[in-house]
Amino acid sequence: MSGSQEARLRQRYEELKRLIHYHNYRYYVLNDPIISDYEYDQLMRELKAIEEAHPEWVTPDSPTQRAGAPPAEGFRKVRHPKPILSLANVFNDAELDAWLERLARLNPRVREADFTVEPKIDGLTVVLHYHQGVFVLGATRGDGEEGEDITANLRTVRAVPLHLPVRPDGPAPPPRLVVRGEAYMTHEDFAALNEHLRQQGQRPFANPRNAAAGSLRQLDPKVTAERPLRLLCYQIVDYEGPNPPRTQWEVLRTLEALGFPVVEADLCPDLDCVKAAYRKWLARRPTWPYDLDGVVIKINDLELQRSLGVVGKDPRGMVAYKFPAQEVTTILLDIRVNVGRTGVLTPYAVLEPVEIGGVVIRKATLHNFDYIREKDIRIGDRVIVKRAGDVIPYIVGPVIAARTGKERIYQPPTHCPVCGAPVEKVEGEVALYCINAACPAQLSRNIEHFASREAMDIEGLGRKIAEQLVTAQVVHDVADLYYLTVEDLLPLEGFAQKKAENLIAAIQASKDRPLERLIYALGIRGVGAVTARLLAQRYQDLDALGQASAEELAEIEGIGPVTARFIVDWFHRERNRKVLEKLRQAGVWPRAAHAHREPEAQPLAGLTFVITGTLPGLTREEAKAWLEARGAKVTNSVSRKTSYLIVGENPGSKLAKAQALGVPTLTWDEVVRMAEGSGG
Repeated sequence: MSGSQEARLRQRYEELKRLIHYHNYRYYVLNDPIISDYEYDQLMRELKAIEEAHPEWVTPDSPTQRAGAPPAEGFRKVRHPKPILSLANVFNDAELDAWLERLARLNPRVREADFTVEPKIDGLTVVLHYHQGVFVLGATRGDGEEGEDITANLRTVRAVPLHLPVRPDGPAPPPRLVVRGEAYMTHEDFAALNEHLRQQGQRPFANPRNAAAGSLRQLDPKVTAERPLRLLCYQIVDYEGPNPPRTQWEVLRTLEALGFPVVEADLCPDLDCVKAAYRKWLARRPTWPYDLDGVVIKINDLELQRSLGVVGKDPRGMVAYKFPAQEVTTILLDIRVNVGRTGVLTPYAVLEPVEIGGVVIRKATLHNFDYIREKDIRIGDRVIVKRAGDVIPYIVGPVIAARTGKERIYQPPTHCPVCGAPVEKVEGEVALYCINAACPAQLSRNIEHFASREAMDIEGLGRKIAEQLVTAQVVHDVADLYYLTVEDLLPLEGFAQKKAENLIAAIQASKDRPLERLIYALGIRGVGAVTARLLAQRYQDLDALGQASAEELAEIEGIGPVTARFIVDWFHRERNRKVLEKLRQAGVWPRAAHAHREPEAQPLAGLTFVITGTLPGLTREEAKAWLEARGAKVTNSVSRKTSYLIVGENPGSKLAKAQALGVPTLTWDEVVRMAEGSGG
């Protein structure tokens, strides 16, 4: 390495130390981090790699030589009886194998060892002291050597035993016992706390870990007492008494027998079992009631574990196998707007690329313009981005503490970004609408919707071809599709004779679709597949439907007054009437055969559903009517009585609550299959 390269590396090393110290301070002292755990781990990994290459650079103040940050002012300092150590991390099976191989070189007995695998709770570490079975002192981890005395606050946490009971069938409390555990909040309790804080005009917490830390580090214990804190224990730090536990498994069983809440754990004979346990916990993560960021793997034999020693502040005999990130922070570069087929303007975030769970994220949803305003999201903000499972990434909110003053407040558009027409907001709705029915963005989306499988099912006509047809100005509305010729298509990019003939044939074949499919295909606002079917059952053709009044339509079970007004408005617009006449002339004019209909069966009787997100081709009212017609009950909030949560695009907080409560989730297609008896 040249002198200039080494100088740059040394400069990067010093910068990493400064950054990690700063983020430790924000995380452990202020309880207000501005980067995610994943990003922090990457900084620490880079620092450790440099120190491994240059051990002569390591100084006592390196973040690798300490477990956290100094205690905050305002609490008495408490010295721990033994160091409260941190953990080294691995991120894949290969790194886990390498960890065990390093240990085996130090002590070959490791190859025959068994292991415990425990969930790694994303909360606040606490250290509990007991004398003759009585709780006498509680502290935070602090810097690993000294913590903060939060005894008064911990006494308010109901899960903390204030006196260890003497049970005839259990061990007697030892004269002296020091226990390590994790204070945390469940997702359900966290959501309720934040809602309460909002109602009180106070700032909500960013995540459950911050809520737990902020609640325990209150100078007034009365505030802590009002917070829904919980506790899980997993380590005996100090033990003075007969028959101390000799394995980690015995530690957990001893703590459990003494009345402590303990973590659920797996006992594994080898590393293959450990890896299987990791995958089991990873699969449980989305539905677990509290936040997990990995598992902790420990050599079960405590004597062997201790004999392996410590590297810096990390014990060699245990390691954290971290889960892929679900939440990270990055910079919001811009806010842009999509225009949908009904003219709805939907904002989305353009992000500095960031990886979440192996996927590089460049864009994320912002839901609507009110969401941007309520969350005070600004262009240039460092924002929290979340992607749970396969859900579309979304912006949780800004990291206020990271603001520099250069961020720009976003102003919603007053004109359509595609056609320049004025936008309007309908009373009672959060969405903005482009009022120009000829807007190219709306037209291409309308054609795509018209041709979709649930509508007229025109094979081969997707978004790309719809945009080509609009750009080439060979169609000006959906009815023009039926007047296309092969000659119209051949000049378009990607079209040869056979492809053009196939598309024309598919368009002509769609003339035979039933009335309900055509009603849905027209893209009338508020009319999804279910409402279209209700209308086709009531009216014989589009002429009859177009003559219906709003009052008459609203009398149909499952159609409300708002949707009724949307239907009447659509049929009264001159442009739409011209489209209908062109469809009639093209032979696209299905008539409904009104046969006697038996009452609907009740396959969903006894089940309670809640809906979150946008469902494909349905409004919320349509979905509710469809479910209720089949015997189901539909409510607005998730509880333990909820049978299923139906999840659409851009789900809200109901999804997290359902996961916390263990309520199963379904897509709309799965609900339909359940009702039809082919699934569920």
